[in-house]
Amino acid sequence: MSRAVPDPKAAVGRAAAALVESGMRVGLGTGSTAVHVARAVAEAVRSGALRDLALVPTSSQIQAVCWDLGLDLLTLSDPAVGGALDVAIDGADEVDPAWNLTKGGGGALLNEKVVARAASRYVIVVDESKLVARLGERIALPVEVVPFALAPVRAALERRGYRPAVRMAERKQGPVVTDNGNLLIDAWPPAELDPVRAERELAAIPGVVENGLFTACVTDLMVGSAAGVRHERRPLPR
Repeated sequence: MSRAVPDPKAAVGRAAAALVESGMRVGLGTGSTAVHVARAVAEAVRSGALRDLALVPTSSQIQAVCWDLGLDLLTLSDPAVGGALDVAIDGADEVDPAWNLTKGGGGALLNEKVVARAASRYVIVVDESKLVARLGERIALPVEVVPFALAPVRAALERRGYRPAVRMAERKQGPVVTDNGNLLIDAWPPAELDPVRAERELAAIPGVVENGLFTACVTDLMVGSAAGVRHERRPLPR
């Protein structure tokens, strides 16, 4: 009889951290599950099991967590990183059966996508509640926008069948401002959303900096549940 896992997020985070090897260039994602990855990496560094890591955070949130854990951080532009990563480990807000993702609930979608595309191996860690039949089933699609273009971008989304709303801060006045100084629109997508096509179309709207659709980039999916951690790996489409 298998023993239930008390904290699936912690379990999947630790399992993903075990993929990290000494000397690697590692992208660290944002969100509650990604925090467990950072904690497990920090434990391995303190014990001496991991050495000579080049760690690149995707947001001020995970940056602060890593500083508290005593981890040294770099950027993609540092010579030790050279603009490329061996592996990036991140969470997701939704994952569909084709491993397309919705990300950006934490507002870090731009940096997260840059890191995802810079990584040879992109590992997504989630609990089973994030698995959906189609993207947009449970949460809206985040779109990062330069402030000057807020109104025309919102109109362009409406013309394409989205239901957009500017994301407002919960503990301050006004809208949420991203780490890169932009605004966020949360747009409920149309039911017939094609994630691959929509990612390209949204990126082409003037004023859109990035959108929260991540397609054709995931190499590993790790899902935590009460029964344990399931790990699948797929080659990226050519």
